[in-house]
Amino acid sequence: MVTRGRQSGLSLTEMAVVVAVMALLAGLTLPAVRMITESFESGDSATSMISSALASARALAAKEGHYVGVRFQMACNYGSADPLNPLKASQYMILIMHDASIMASGYRVVEGTKPMKLPDSIGVMDMTIVPDRNIVNPVNPTVETRLDDPSLSSAAANGLIDERHELVDTTTFSIIFSPTGKLVTQGVRVRRGSATDNVFNENTQVDAGVGMFYQDDYFLGSSSGLELGLGPEPSRNRFVVYNKVELKSAFEAGAAWSNYLVRLAGEASYINPHTGTIIAKD
Repeated sequence: MVTRGRQSGLSLTEMAVVVAVMALLAGLTLPAVRMITESFESGDSATSMISSALASARALAAKEGHYVGVRFQMACNYGSADPLNPLKASQYMILIMHDASIMASGYRVVEGTKPMKLPDSIGVMDMTIVPDRNIVNPVNPTVETRLDDPSLSSAAANGLIDERHELVDTTTFSIIFSPTGKLVTQGVRVRRGSATDNVFNENTQVDAGVGMFYQDDYFLGSSSGLELGLGPEPSRNRFVVYNKVELKSAFEAGAAWSNYLVRLAGEASYINPHTGTIIAKD
């Protein structure tokens, strides 16, 4: 007696039901994925990342017995005609440590750590312009102006941040902790640790692909003759998070301050000098 084997598989009706269920699940999943992606690109996400970086710097300062901080800086686009464009480049946080063997106010990357990339849609700035640098005493620049200084008119503030190197200036800064864990104001000179340092290096080395970031000796009046907005300056105790698309639009209209940044002036985040935590402006 011949027994016919039962055929396996799905009927056309069953297949249609499976496809419909999969389409429904995909429709439900995509918005959730989009929400998760947007949350990683948000200002709140950036603030959480900054908070974690500050906590790591403070813990390292206590552990190593050195001044340690977080450096905010744009990475360079190798081989580009516009290598340090704050409207296009990615911004990173780098853990840096004081190294007196470099110079009195010298800092280098903390060995064994890697730069931490911030979300591409946002940037972080200190809202401070330092047109004249003091190499001998970086904690005391000759001239330093806060964009949100109430004595400045909107036109004057726009005039302070209408050049690319000025955007680089205000998006490049450091927050430093002492070995006791206290937030301090210190002069900062970020330098390479060695000739082959793949984090901070000289402009020729970075342009050749050795290093991600220019060390900070490229400013008006420097021996290099380059004005990139990178130079000695005091460490900071506050920051603002901005939207790159909105800043780009305002900057290209010649009104970075009045068309956009003025709205962020009251949203600055400050660092508690004793705990290192982020607090809102009073």
